[in-house]
Amino acid sequence: MSRKSGNRFSEQDMRKDASDGRTYPMRPVLAVSAAIIRGDRVLIVKRARRPAEGVHTLPGGVVEAGESLSEAVIREIREETALTIEPVALAGTREVIARDDAGKVERHFVILAFAARWIAGEPVLNEELAEAHWRRPDEIAGLKTTEGLAEIVAAAFEKLR
Repeated sequence: MSRKSGNRFSEQDMRKDASDGRTYPMRPVLAVSAAIIRGDRVLIVKRARRPAEGVHTLPGGVVEAGESLSEAVIREIREETALTIEPVALAGTREVIARDDAGKVERHFVILAFAARWIAGEPVLNEELAEAHWRRPDEIAGLKTTEGLAEIVAAAFEKLR
């Protein structure tokens, strides 16, 4: 894996999150991710920035207005990893709700996780990712992961059988 140039979580990133409604949102933010299957392995990434810094998960991000879910997951994977993929089926959903110290909703994401086939490329990480590794499903245990990651990965393998 290689890395695109870029710095860590910056003031500009925090302003962008606030300006696009990702922090203290009026309603949940729709996001997509992909369990990208290549042979007997899935791509697992480690986040480089808050709020999930150091957590292993699937690559993905926010759906833009006017974009289909399939277009969004293809774009997000290309932006974060430079991979070409083919989304096949929904593998699961997750909801992330984070509250601040006062109990106010600071972040609320609804994430649609897709099973996807790897088509081409090797991971080239953007500034949002610290690592990317192709792992067998049994290699995920013991990692600090997002909730339900192992179940989504298992469902993705099932969808692609």
